[in-house]
Amino acid sequence: MNHVTRISGIIFGTVMIALSITIVAEILLRKFFSFSLGGVDELGGYTVAIVAPLTFLVAAADSAHIRINLLHARLPERPQAMLNVAAAVSLTLLSLFLLYFTVQTVVDTLAYNSIAQTPWATPLIYPQTLWLLTMGVFAIGMFVLSLQAIVMLVKRDWRTLNLRFGPESVSDEVLAELEDLKKRQGAAT
Repeated sequence: MNHVTRISGIIFGTVMIALSITIVAEILLRKFFSFSLGGVDELGGYTVAIVAPLTFLVAAADSAHIRINLLHARLPERPQAMLNVAAAVSLTLLSLFLLYFTVQTVVDTLAYNSIAQTPWATPLIYPQTLWLLTMGVFAIGMFVLSLQAIVMLVKRDWRTLNLRFGPESVSDEVLAELEDLKKRQGAAT
C-alpha cells in the first residue's frame, strides 16, 4: 500500500504544481498583456476532481485524515481498535458510495454525449474517465485497508491495529514535528 500512496502523492503534487504554474501564467498574461489562456478555471476543476481521490487514499493510508478523538485516547486498547476498524470500514463505504455515483455520472455522460458548457467545449467523457479511474483506485485502496483492519480485529491484535489505524497522539505529533525540524535544520546547514 505504501507504494500506491507514494505514487498517488507524487502524481497529486506534480499535477497541482503544474496547475499552479498555469494559474500564475494566466494571471500574469491577463495583468500585463490583456490576454487569457481561456479555460484555466475549467482545467482547475478537472484537476481537483481527478486528483482528490488519490489524496483521500494517501490521507487514509497514512492515518492523516482528520478524526475527532476526544474520547479515543481515553479508551482501553480494545474499544480503540473497534473504533479504528469502524473508521476504516466507514471510509470504505464512503469510497464505494462515491464510486457508484461517479459511475452513474460517466454512464449519463456517455448516454447524452455531454460536453462542458465552457469555451473549450470539452467532451466530458475524457476528464470523467480519469476521475472514475482515480475514484476506483481510492475505493480499491480503502477496501484493502479495511480488510487489513478486519484481519487484525479477527486476530485480536489490538496493539498493531491501533498503531496502524489509530490517530496519532499529541505527543506523537510533537515528536514528528521535532524530527522534521531537525531534518530541515540539517538540510539548511
